[in-house]
Order: sequence, then structure tokens, then C-alpha cells
Amino acid sequence: MKLTLRQIEIFLKVVEQGHLTNVAKKMGLSQSAVSMSIKELENILGRPLFDRINKKLILNEVGRSFHQAVEPIYRKMEDIEYEFQNTADKGTVRVGASTTIVDYLIPRIACRYMGEYPDVRIQLKEGNTRDIAAMVKHGELDMGFVEGSVEEPDLIKEVIGDDELIVVTANETIASRSCYIDELAEERWILREEGSGTRATFLDYIKESVPNLNIFMELGHTESIKSLLMSGKALTCVSALAVREELEEGRLKKVPIKNFHCTRHFYAIYHKDKYRSELFSKFLEFSKKMIGESMECRECQEN
Repeated sequence: MKLTLRQIEIFLKVVEQGHLTNVAKKMGLSQSAVSMSIKELENILGRPLFDRINKKLILNEVGRSFHQAVEPIYRKMEDIEYEFQNTADKGTVRVGASTTIVDYLIPRIACRYMGEYPDVRIQLKEGNTRDIAAMVKHGELDMGFVEGSVEEPDLIKEVIGDDELIVVTANETIASRSCYIDELAEERWILREEGSGTRATFLDYIKESVPNLNIFMELGHTESIKSLLMSGKALTCVSALAVREELEEGRLKKVPIKNFHCTRHFYAIYHKDKYRSELFSKFLEFSKKMIGESMECRECQEN
């Protein structure tokens, strides 16, 4: 085989940057060396891979097909190299979690794991479900834990627990009403931002009975929503996990909505082409087990 990994690496960098000068600087090479590598690659394949437009290299139809074929192979080789530089009990795992999970579940799991395996580092990234799924898809994270639905063919998802969504408020008048969800449609609602798994699950659940909800405000974090609820007459729909303390202390109240049973799955997600190293698999199984146990423990306390 005449193709080399170095040629493919340079090719992928050129696709990413578009300019030979930028690639040369990032890789510590001369511009002529980068140009020569691309020419050699095109000679081996017998066809040009780029169109030269306005001093920028743009993938042509052949280049796009070649890129689609070689990028997963190269990324997998990176994973294999990384694996052999790490052991199951030494290395770094890049983990992402959507808001509810990162606030109430994952930090304890990560701390406990690093306590048992001091040579392991967990890099934790927070975002909404859509953000985490995108980062896992593009290889920026090794795995993610999300509460929203993920319909992405490149990602594998595993159910790791079930969660209940409830409607809460600090307003005594609203909390004392036993009503149907459509009777609350005109009240002031504070919801999470677009891309939030909590928001998507709730709106999908009520869409037939409440086609138009009065969304008064959208915020990017559950803690901010809870703070606003304390000082106003608004409502929100959140995970029961997120308001356990506030309900116990009476600072927030669950609204007794008739026939309202909104539940969802928690998922672990990772790329279908991800090389599942021993360290990756070990932390994934540990996290799934602890999240499952946490959810079962919560259900026992509620019952």
C-alpha cells in the first residue's frame, strides 16, 4: 500500500484549515512539504482531491468521498494509539453530561471513580442534550450522559435509568389547584432553552392537549429557573431530582395535575466508531451502575 498515515493526517488538516500556510504552522512543516504531500496523495489516487478556488483548497466530489472513507479510519488509529499509551487504571476520559445529570449525578460518580483510581482523570463538560450529542458525534467527547432523545445514526445510546418530570411553583394559589395541564396553559411558564432534553420531553408530552404554552422566559440552567420561581408566580417542569430539597423544605411545591405522568429515559451515548478501550468500558459500566442505583434509591425514598 502506497498511502501513508502521515499523508492522510496532512490531508485531514488541509480539509480542516483550507490553507496550506495554516496547516504548515500547526504541524511545524514547511508549506512546500504540505503541498508536496497533497500532490503525492493525488498522484497515488490518480485524481485531484481539491479545487483551488480563491487561493483556498476546497474538496471536490472525489475529495469528499475520500474524506468520508479515511477520516473514521484515521480517528480509530488515534484511539488505538491513545489506548496503548494508557491502561485501564491510568489515563483521561472525556465525559459530557446534560444539565440535570451533571448537576445531580455525574460529579459524585466522577469523584468516587477518581478516588478509587487516582491515576485516572475525568474531564467533565456540561451542555444541553443537543450540545453533548454534537460533541460526542465529532469526537470531542468519549461519552455522554443525557436526558433527552438523541436521534443520530452515528451514536449508540443505552438506557441507564428512568426519570420523572414534575410541574412545580412557589405560588400557593397555583399549587393548591387540582387541575388538568391545559388549565395551566395561560400561566407564566419558565422553561429551559431550545436543545434541552427536559424542555423537549415536556413539550412533546403536552403537545396534544396544550398546543400553545405561555412561555414567559427561557433560561439555560435549572438552578436559575428555581431562583426565579421563588420570587414570582411562574411554573416550570423539571426533573424530580432537581427539586428534591426545595420540595422537602417547602420552598417549592408540586402542582397536583390530573393524569400527568411525564417520564423519560437517561441515556449513555458514544460514537459507533469509538474504540472501546478498557478504560473507556470500565468507566462507562461504573457510571451506568451508579446512575441506576441512584435512580432506584430515589424511587424507594419517594415510596
